[in-house]
Amino acid sequence: MTEAVTESEAEVLFDVAGGVGRITLNRPKAINALNHAMVQQIAPKLDQWAADDAIDLVLLVGAGERGLCAGGDIVSIYHDAKEGGSGSKDFWRDEYVLNAAIARFPKPYVAIMDGVVMGGGVGLSAHGNVRIVTERSKIAMPEVGIGFIPDVGGTYLLARTPGELGTHLGLTTARMDAGDAIAAGFADHYMPSENLEKFYVALESGELSDALDEFTEEAPASTLDASREWIDRYYAGDSVQAIVDGLRGSGIPDAEKAAGDIESKSPVSLKVTLRSLRHAATASSLEEVLNEEYRVSLASLESHDLVEGIRAQVVEKDRNPKWSPATLADVTDADVDRYFASLGDRELGLEWSLQKRPMGLEKNT
Repeated sequence: MTEAVTESEAEVLFDVAGGVGRITLNRPKAINALNHAMVQQIAPKLDQWAADDAIDLVLLVGAGERGLCAGGDIVSIYHDAKEGGSGSKDFWRDEYVLNAAIARFPKPYVAIMDGVVMGGGVGLSAHGNVRIVTERSKIAMPEVGIGFIPDVGGTYLLARTPGELGTHLGLTTARMDAGDAIAAGFADHYMPSENLEKFYVALESGELSDALDEFTEEAPASTLDASREWIDRYYAGDSVQAIVDGLRGSGIPDAEKAAGDIESKSPVSLKVTLRSLRHAATASSLEEVLNEEYRVSLASLESHDLVEGIRAQVVEKDRNPKWSPATLADVTDADVDRYFASLGDRELGLEWSLQKRPMGLEKNT
């Protein structure tokens, strides 16, 4: 006989109080890493709450104090990729549909981006329309470090940062603090973590705008934004090698460090990411970008570098991935083209009519 899952064991918790529908990611030992079952629970609940007049807003939080969500469950993806990848294909399909639903949610969607928020955690939060960071926030799209490419609408977000900040973040996997996240457009408000519980209570007893006014503060200065001059200059091209060469020869210590950070990542992932970012910059909608990211993600499942990157960084943790192709010069145009090939009847197929855009979500269109 199957034992009932207790609330403490459930991977996602849902509760409603004072017009607030709260979603709690509940895998604190794994920094609330996202898996397929969690996506399958969240998606229908959002649909239900969108149509429920008793729900005024949705609040997304993570259990524990380490972070909202460290990303997708990449160990599961590692094992699945070695076995053919069918589970990951289904996970990503449902996850990307959920990312689009969050971006189009017709009510306030308040995401508490406290602590670690990476990869899939960004997809659950940064597409919302009220995004709150704290002094503990560490936000990143670290995919190229494991032989993958930014997904969950991450290339859409990165491509819409001021100047070339998103290119820098995508190619180096640099972490953003609260000030950086707001400057880059990944977040909206800064709130000291000591105010969070009081903020939650205020949401249930009053207006969202009043609670934000009472408990948010001016964001710390962004060191990322302070580096805009050299970032915009050296990341402007469409060649990863040219970007690295420019950074190397800049005479600026932070730029030279960025070059080294880039060179340690998967060469093919870097080239695919740069092309993805340039495509995303001209896309008409998040849905269009998610469709392309799905093609890229499925191609990654068949690549050497995704399995090797997860092995080196997460499974065996030797931190010494053997990329193939080994250098940027070894990556051909054909190698990159393969990631963007049509999937035929396996396409994600998301569509969006601007005429049906929910009010208040202008930044996500």
